[in-house]
Amino acid sequence: MKDMKSKTKRPKLKKFLVSLRNSKMGTMGSVILVFFLLLAIIGPIIYPFNPQVFGTGREILNSPSMHHLLGTDDMGRDVLGNLIAGSRISLLVGIMATLISMIIGTVLGILAGYYNKRIGSLIMQFTDFFLVIPWLPLMLVLAVILGTSIWNIILVIGLTGWAGTARVVRAQTLSVKERPFIERAVAIGSSGRHIMVKHILPNVFPLVFANTILVSAVAILSETTLSFLGLGDPTQPSWGMMLHYAFESGAASIGAYWFFIPPGLAVVLVVLGFTFLGYAFDEILNPKLKGR
Repeated sequence: MKDMKSKTKRPKLKKFLVSLRNSKMGTMGSVILVFFLLLAIIGPIIYPFNPQVFGTGREILNSPSMHHLLGTDDMGRDVLGNLIAGSRISLLVGIMATLISMIIGTVLGILAGYYNKRIGSLIMQFTDFFLVIPWLPLMLVLAVILGTSIWNIILVIGLTGWAGTARVVRAQTLSVKERPFIERAVAIGSSGRHIMVKHILPNVFPLVFANTILVSAVAILSETTLSFLGLGDPTQPSWGMMLHYAFESGAASIGAYWFFIPPGLAVVLVVLGFTFLGYAFDEILNPKLKGR
């Protein structure tokens, strides 16, 4: 039985990879994200950077040169090393926060869709509460209360970004719940937990998977926003903290373009990569969207 299941999964995986390769957005998004993932994994090993080591007074805000390929920042540190080290922090925050928000959103969405009466209405009222509250002020308040550490930022973004996912998953659960195989499972006495885990979750998972990629882009933007506003961890380099220091030092007004353009461009490219890949996954996993 296991061999038969593995054989049926391989053609599906192969078909998915072929469809992803044939998608222009999927290819572009994959190339961008693979580049930044390799940069985050291998870059700090090849090009180490210590945020606690500052340059001399003569090395502050120096323009790009052979010694510093992307120049130096307002503390005399190498911008390229900071950019490479920041990729690891920014991607870590984005991915971990996305996992937290997707787990919460998926669980609550399935529960609200399956128990579509008292429990479901209570869950959706709780979800609407998070949707109504302005997202940025809520994040700012939680970040101030919990403190400025990387794991607190991950927790803040994860706890404030699940409501949209819960809405989407609930709508898909309501559709799946009306299918004949769910009625058969209820008829033979399957428990609600068994039906949700074994039948509903596998059918909503493609939607969750595609939505996860899109939410990752929002999580990275959220980390950049919090760090830019001064609520990031100053002991950890990230693209948002680079933009924060560039703004504080007036890099734009004095023409130090090498200080703020690289991290800003990195954020834009990563968000574009996640967005392209998310739309590609959405089209592949949902054939109705192919003509979009």
